[in-house]
Amino acid sequence: MGTTDTRGPTPGRSAIVLALRRYGRELLRLRRLALPALLLPAVGNIGTRYVAPLLIAKLAGQAADDNGLTLGSALPYVLGFGLTLLLAEAVWRVGQHCLNRVDALGMEHLYVSGMDELLAKDAAFFHDNFAGSLTKRVLSFGKRFEDFVDTVTYRIVGSLVPLVFGAVVLWSYEPMLVVGLLVMIALTVLAATPLIRRRQRLVNDREAAYARVSGHVADSLMNMETIRAFAAEEREADEHRSRVADSRRLTLRSWDYGNLRVDTLIAPMSVLTNVLGLLVAIAFGGPGRGVEEVVVAFTYYSNATQIMFEFNQIYRRLESSMTEAAQFTELLLDPPTVLDPTHPEPLAPRDTGIRFETVTFAHAGAKPIFQALDLEVPAGARIGLVGRSGGGKTTLTRLLLRMSDIEGGRILIGGQDISGLRQTDLRSLIAYVPQEPAMFHRSLRDNIAFARPGATDKEIHAAAAAAHVTEFVDQLPDGFATLVGERGVKLSGGQRQRVALARAILRDAPILLLDEATSALDSESEILVQDALWRLMEGRTALVVAHRLSTVAGMDRLVVLDRGSVVEQGTHEELLTTNGAYAKLWQHQSGGFLGESTESAPEYPLPGAGAGAGAGAGAGSAGLPEPADPAPDVDRRTSSHARTSTGSG
Repeated sequence: MGTTDTRGPTPGRSAIVLALRRYGRELLRLRRLALPALLLPAVGNIGTRYVAPLLIAKLAGQAADDNGLTLGSALPYVLGFGLTLLLAEAVWRVGQHCLNRVDALGMEHLYVSGMDELLAKDAAFFHDNFAGSLTKRVLSFGKRFEDFVDTVTYRIVGSLVPLVFGAVVLWSYEPMLVVGLLVMIALTVLAATPLIRRRQRLVNDREAAYARVSGHVADSLMNMETIRAFAAEEREADEHRSRVADSRRLTLRSWDYGNLRVDTLIAPMSVLTNVLGLLVAIAFGGPGRGVEEVVVAFTYYSNATQIMFEFNQIYRRLESSMTEAAQFTELLLDPPTVLDPTHPEPLAPRDTGIRFETVTFAHAGAKPIFQALDLEVPAGARIGLVGRSGGGKTTLTRLLLRMSDIEGGRILIGGQDISGLRQTDLRSLIAYVPQEPAMFHRSLRDNIAFARPGATDKEIHAAAAAAHVTEFVDQLPDGFATLVGERGVKLSGGQRQRVALARAILRDAPILLLDEATSALDSESEILVQDALWRLMEGRTALVVAHRLSTVAGMDRLVVLDRGSVVEQGTHEELLTTNGAYAKLWQHQSGGFLGESTESAPEYPLPGAGAGAGAGAGAGSAGLPEPADPAPDVDRRTSSHARTSTGSG
């Protein structure tokens, strides 16, 4: 488990630019609030940092004058000082009020749009990314908007706009004060830029290490039962400690570089700038303005050098915000591959017949699964898809749902090419039960109603009864209101499968896709649920994938798939009489196991077994005992069910 990782932990330049564009678009969308939110705190800073000190400087200059300072002459400056601070505070409050709404509305919109982007991704995308990592990325994308806007408002606009005001005031005293300040700022930026670029690489390493930690935590939590089953708690804890230590080491490296390299350059430059400002004020100060000019120069240069000193902190804040936001926008650089057509056709199939015409398909980077596949399913027909694992049965159902797009050929429903339909319209025709039923961490009722959110309680309970969910509901602490846990962990495999079947029954769609829909049920429950499924399939087009051939023996037609090709078609009885691939599979299952080949598989000694354990080991060997013969009632039930199903067809 030490190789758990997340894809693309270090975003590239394009992802950062895209994140900036998305955030900028939010500010533009909220411009009526964003403009005062950005500017009013800066205006407040002008009052507190520049206007108020300017009044104090004039007061000091008057005190140093030969006429001295009296209460009457000082009163206007004192009142102006107090009024300036009050107005600055009022402006600040209004700006903060607007900023709060920009942050909240922007985050809300980004949370929603981020989820919309993920919902638009195709199925393959989620196979390549951790759910925990995606959760962190999409939530950080919204949350970091607040950090970005606050940094821009308080640290950048809130400092640069007052600095421009201060430069204008300094210019009125002595132009050389402005020249000296700009020269020192330019020299500081030029000297610090290479160091900051070097630090960016360290930050990328730090973020990559953090992504590895979060990926491992998510992977471990999702597989906690496996960890406990293999007594691997100590091993996983050691792996976690190792990753956290690596993250701590790289985090300290980036922090220390900022403290010991970047800040140790900027700190002396800020001191030198303050000294230069005082020297210029003293050297160029005009007659009668020496004290006032020195106070103004000292105050304004101190404010300016504070910005220089905070330059690294400002950059770190922006860097952290944009790096996390870009980890999400990086996912958007690769657009979804399954898209709705620009001009979709209205949903108007003439019936529910399905046709695969010369379909060619391959997963990315793999060999083709289907090459020029042809298969026709008449409207209202019940078709069983059988064959060895890897033959393409499940893939065929996913292509019909358009989870992936085919590379050649067409898939038609009622004469309409599914690629010309909106995905929501296409899937509204289909009720689907996958191999591994998906459960939400919601109530049992919500999980069933997910198929049709507007369904009444009566309809939900009827679907639950048809799928025999009601048989275990009374055992749950809160009945239908019971939370089933993440991925339905509070339910057994068979119970989850019944819930998925209830969902399909409630969907009441004209096409039914069942992929091993009863594989997790015990024999008694399977018979009951099969009866419900036969009733459900009446009047509907059904494609049923099954490895247990007894569950589909009564279908109108069986299609045998092998390596992506249709090798046989016909009813159960017809295929048995041909003595082909299906008959051999049936014989294997009647014998107790469906093998991958009709040839004898090589036998290997079990780990830790003695030399005598291996092929043909007898009763006294160290290997596992020989498999018992299949119970007679299994074959009788299988044959009986096949006959009953055939009769009902």
